[in-house]
Amino acid sequence: MAEGARPRPGAAALSFRPRLGLGLVAGAGAALGQAPFGLWPLTLLGFAALALLWSRAGAPRRAAFVAWVFGLGHFALALHWIVEPFFVDAARDGWMAPFALAFLAGGLALFWGAAGWIAARLRAGAVGLVAALCLSELARAYLLTGFPWAMPGHAFIGTPVMQWAAWIGPHGLTLATLALAMLPAALFGAGRRASALVVAAGALAVLWGGGLARLSLPLPEPTPHTVRLIQPNAPQRQKWDPEHIPVFYARQVSFTMAAPRPDLVVWPETALPDLLERAEAPLAHIAEAAGGAGVVLGIQRSEAGRYYNSAVFLDAGGRTADVYDKHHLVPFGEYMPWPAFWRRLGIHGLAARADGGYTPGPGPRLLDTGPLGSALPLICYEAVFPQDVGGAPERPDYLLHLTNDAWFGTFSGPYQHLAQARLRAVEQGLPLMRAANTGVSAAIDARGAVLSEIALGQAGYIDVALPEALPPTPYARLGDWPAAPALLVLFAIAARRARGKTD
Repeated sequence: MAEGARPRPGAAALSFRPRLGLGLVAGAGAALGQAPFGLWPLTLLGFAALALLWSRAGAPRRAAFVAWVFGLGHFALALHWIVEPFFVDAARDGWMAPFALAFLAGGLALFWGAAGWIAARLRAGAVGLVAALCLSELARAYLLTGFPWAMPGHAFIGTPVMQWAAWIGPHGLTLATLALAMLPAALFGAGRRASALVVAAGALAVLWGGGLARLSLPLPEPTPHTVRLIQPNAPQRQKWDPEHIPVFYARQVSFTMAAPRPDLVVWPETALPDLLERAEAPLAHIAEAAGGAGVVLGIQRSEAGRYYNSAVFLDAGGRTADVYDKHHLVPFGEYMPWPAFWRRLGIHGLAARADGGYTPGPGPRLLDTGPLGSALPLICYEAVFPQDVGGAPERPDYLLHLTNDAWFGTFSGPYQHLAQARLRAVEQGLPLMRAANTGVSAAIDARGAVLSEIALGQAGYIDVALPEALPPTPYARLGDWPAAPALLVLFAIAARRARGKTD
């Protein structure tokens, strides 16, 4: 049967329901390539199964349903950590946890369902499905503030293939992943099994070999400056408890004053419970503990009745020398879309301590960190948006990530967040220093390697020489803007060829 052709209605009806079950299982299997599992071969097998199931679905509506069910299985497993924030105050918010997972997984799967429908409707074949899925992932990264978490290409984070992100970015990495999985599967389904194996092995060898070639190039010597990353390990249930606040504060101060003194000390997101304008005494105490080193820490601040989730740089005298306000806020966490509607239901943002939620800052900007140069601050999930990192007004000397991953639980969420931070370093050719409240705090070089880390759920600090940056990568220069037209051209070619075969 030609690719894109419709099977007989009776045969399709008999096999459609089992096909949906297989799609759900295949989607969950594909998610096992995400951290902390890292089973990237299962991602390839899962998407290969999607290619075969989709090609036999028949009508575009059924093809869309197969792709949606696959996405449902994928996102439900990959993003199951989304229930964790609702159990911080289980008595108040626990009832919302299953709804949050269902709506998030089902909503994100709509992007893949739409891709399946479009590719089937235009009879674009497997190449068209790859292009349509990549376009849907590009849309997912931008629409409704974006949520590019658990992308197919993330399965290769931590392998040599990750290095291709320096040239083609995260969406190019997703294109490579889907093509590697689905195009050989299409050949296999057409009876060309030997060709499928040759194509798959050859493509994987090229991707792996290209990554190894980049990793073999020498890195520049690290800078002479030492950065200390502080991890207090404050569980979210205790973080704002008046009885525990002094414990976590004293812990961070003791880590800050430990000898030998670094050049910069970094505390995580919302490390202080005070508002900036009321924190003169603790900030002076922290600067004294730092012994002349600069300090970057997360803190909330208010201005004209608005509240901000911020990062501040304290100079050697304890003065607030620079401030950055987080601009990419977490919907339903740090602010509520359509707040009046949710307020009537008694539902408030989970992570926003200020009434009404936080106000977004003006956008990406650099933070002057003294002799270490300029840093691009990223607060919490801002690190999952490559377009935000690439949107800085100037190229920084390094990336600085302050986060509180206690919200994400103790299993997959924190590790997926760390993995995406590593990908940002590769994309930009910049080192990344990461201070996380409960972990994983890490120093990451300009090729995404973790040089040193503090394990999840441990309190401590690490000192590391700040790595030197690499020259700007092709992706750092071009960003995502070439991706959409390239995918549209690929999709149009696939649709035209498929139509020519079946007319």
